[in-house]
Amino acid sequence: MHTRLAPLAALATSALFLAACSSGTTESTESSPEASDTTGATTAVAQQCLPVPGDDIVVLDDDMMLQNSDNVVPAVNADTAQDEAVLDAVNAVSAVLDTPTLIQLNKAVDIDRQTSAEVAAQFVTDQGLTAPSQGSGSIVVGAANFSENITVAEIYAAVLRDAGYDASVRTIGNRETYMPALVSGEVNVIPEYAATAAEFINRSVNGADAEAVASGDIAETKSALDGFTDFGVVFGEPSAAQDQNAFAVTTAFSEQYGVTSLSDLAANCEGISLGGPPECPERTFCQLGLEDVYGIEVTDFSSLDAGGPLTKTALRQGEIAVGLVFSSDGELAS
Repeated sequence: MHTRLAPLAALATSALFLAACSSGTTESTESSPEASDTTGATTAVAQQCLPVPGDDIVVLDDDMMLQNSDNVVPAVNADTAQDEAVLDAVNAVSAVLDTPTLIQLNKAVDIDRQTSAEVAAQFVTDQGLTAPSQGSGSIVVGAANFSENITVAEIYAAVLRDAGYDASVRTIGNRETYMPALVSGEVNVIPEYAATAAEFINRSVNGADAEAVASGDIAETKSALDGFTDFGVVFGEPSAAQDQNAFAVTTAFSEQYGVTSLSDLAANCEGISLGGPPECPERTFCQLGLEDVYGIEVTDFSSLDAGGPLTKTALRQGEIAVGLVFSSDGELAS
């Protein structure tokens, strides 16, 4: 969900640090003149990785889990969750939803300009998605007020209808609005984002300064969600689909420098230019995390936007090497 920049808690002080990349030649090259004539496999030498313009952008793998696990997860009113057919239906959606699929769904709505209802109906048909069990009654599926969440809500509703429910979708607003509606039963189900939901409930229950409970491990984050038994919400199975902060480069940059993960970036590049929202240099899940967790050296920062057109245009035009985007952005579709 597009609120990931605000740090939910201080980064754990036990975060791993990578050794700083160094420039220069290797010892074997210095001692063996003929080594300079070979093109065989050798240890990569860190270098300043300049931006490489290109039309296509790709997300680098967050292999040390800097970002918290904001997997799409069904949140169900506690009373509603007593009807197992409801949980069965929304869990069936989680089973087929991953990040590449979410990217394609977002592309269909945000770029191709189809409606969320149209995209959801086509997805259910293409997947042959049916409800595992049957129920009855009225179900209101709530949605936050942005297209991705509305599309997933429409998919939930379609499978609930297949289960025998009279399901409708109601767009409500932000988490501060829809979570109380879910707890009260005004809405019965809503697509949530695991880590952000966990910290929202954590602060609601334990106070604004509560120690963080979410992590980059979805199993740990789901365990934290399940621990809030008195909050009035039951969480279904998390999907593999994630909408969270991510760092992207052009495909041309990835190929030129041999970079597919943030660890690769740290190992192969001793300096990079970064673009993102103005607060990025001071945020745990942005520049600070790149530096502290991965040991990436940011030599230049451009104040742009949070995963928006300014950042993506700067990447494509070669004005920055790395930009902060959202992992499920429809523009990442291949």
